[in-house]
Amino acid sequence: MTKKEHREYRNRALRFLRKARITITPAESRAMEVTDFGLGDPEHIGLELVIYENNDRYCAKELVMFPGQICPEHRHPPLTATNPGKRETFRCRWGRVLLYVDGPPTRRPKGRVPAERKDYFTVWHEIVLKPGDQYTLPSDTLHWFQAGPAGAIVSEFSSPSDDASDVFTDPGVMRVAVDKR
Repeated sequence: MTKKEHREYRNRALRFLRKARITITPAESRAMEVTDFGLGDPEHIGLELVIYENNDRYCAKELVMFPGQICPEHRHPPLTATNPGKRETFRCRWGRVLLYVDGPPTRRPKGRVPAERKDYFTVWHEIVLKPGDQYTLPSDTLHWFQAGPAGAIVSEFSSPSDDASDVFTDPGVMRVAVDKR
């Protein structure tokens, strides 16, 4: 991703936040993470993140997603004998989010994944989150999610976030933020 593309994605995410009437500070705007998960296809697989707090007790973030954009399938495994891994609650703030978890596959899921990556999406139990809806995932739960046709903003509240420990189904995924300010 070029510096120009990074700036365009960040500015687009800022417009989504304004549309949703979610105010962030100038410092948060400058620190916004943009990731394509190392796959080079941010229109389809990527996230824009505003991290409010990530400390040794909890984490709070806004996840900005463009129409149809996907956060790929992953889980947050146990880190130590006393740390069971990240537990997270997603609360839809704006738009619609299709969350997929383990369970009986939904007969006609609304989610669509790129054909060349379809083998890396294995859970298809669909939970639709609209503004005000929330869902809590226990640690080590396989999941992925996709924004609806207008895009979405999701607040994430969780135990501490350690992106380096996330386990993705797709071996090509790298959870690195693109920092090209």
